[in-house]
Amino acid sequence: QVQLVESGGGLVQAGGSLRLSCTASGRTFSSYLTGWFRQAPGKEREFVAGIRRTDFTTRYADSVKGRFTISRDNAKNTVYLQMNGVKPEDTGVYYCAASRSFAINTYANTYDYWGQGTQVTVSS
Repeated sequence: QVQLVESGGGLVQAGGSLRLSCTASGRTFSSYLTGWFRQAPGKEREFVAGIRRTDFTTRYADSVKGRFTISRDNAKNTVYLQMNGVKPEDTGVYYCAASRSFAINTYANTYDYWGQGTQVTVSS
């Protein structure tokens, strides 16, 4: 079992920055990758970014390319999402998820472990 806890959410002005953290715990962390998803009110949960545990390969949704950066610190079992130049459309609950697959999947149902989510609100 892997437990994931997100932190760092809050209220931020459009154009500002925010950094989310996802810390994994448990006896062993066997997942191959960690991804960030978000869900806005009235919308489906969507893939934001993902990173492989072994080679740090990353993948981003088109909507956040050039603005968001995903990274990880394996010594701390923590994955980060640096959000720069945020827009009101970025508002939503952000979830950290871990997958045992070898591919950076964009579909939520391919991930095995989920955090509780952290709210990000971007004001105009």
